[in-house]
Amino acid sequence: MTPSQPRPDGGGLDPQGGPMRSDRPVAEKGIPDATIARLPVYLRTLNVIADEGVTTISSGELADAAGVNSAQLRKDLSYLGTYGTRGVGYDVEYLRFQIGREIGSAQEWPVIIVGLGNLGTALANYSGFGTRGFRIVALLDPNPALIGREVVGVPIADLARLEDVVARTSPRIAVLAVPAAAAQDVTDRLVACGVRSILNFAPTALAVPAEVNLRKVDLGQELQILAYHEQQTGDSVVEPSIKINKSTIEKATAS
Repeated sequence: MTPSQPRPDGGGLDPQGGPMRSDRPVAEKGIPDATIARLPVYLRTLNVIADEGVTTISSGELADAAGVNSAQLRKDLSYLGTYGTRGVGYDVEYLRFQIGREIGSAQEWPVIIVGLGNLGTALANYSGFGTRGFRIVALLDPNPALIGREVVGVPIADLARLEDVVARTSPRIAVLAVPAAAAQDVTDRLVACGVRSILNFAPTALAVPAEVNLRKVDLGQELQILAYHEQQTGDSVVEPSIKINKSTIEKATAS
């Protein structure tokens, strides 16, 4: 790989050999969150396609490989100023470069994980972080039995030392995998330390200043959405786990 080539994950220099601008927030372009969420899917798909030696691809082929419809894909890529070439399609390498630039995979993002229970430990061990530019720089937990242990080569520090750890490691993103009761306090401390991007796995709503980017992952909610769609298939009838009497139903439907 020559210096002028982009990294396989979309990072590095641009295809013309110039420095790649990786610090431009996609939000400044007004790209919808739903589109931003699909861009990594397109990039992963393009990486696989590039490994197979494909140099150009049509919107229909890329959409099929990524699991979306072609109209949605074209609309998503139009936010990047990418429309492809009629009769030819998209240049795979250049499209990887464009998407990688927009989602920040051109640079390394230091991440801190707070809460090293089962979920936090699983997240810390996730190999996909490294391939997408995310580097675990610190792990924190209040459990004395865990402090000092290493996960992926990173020692678990005492949560009481959060401020010192943040000052030393300068994380750009924090991942919360703590109990709901502790989440707001930990969030307040992270924000006070200057952390502006937080991914929350705790089953609770958090209050943050307007300048903080907070994303919530609610596994229970996602399962409920799947349960709803499963119920709509009509393949089976599931008895409700909560017994509701007739008068309660009548009151609910009347309101």
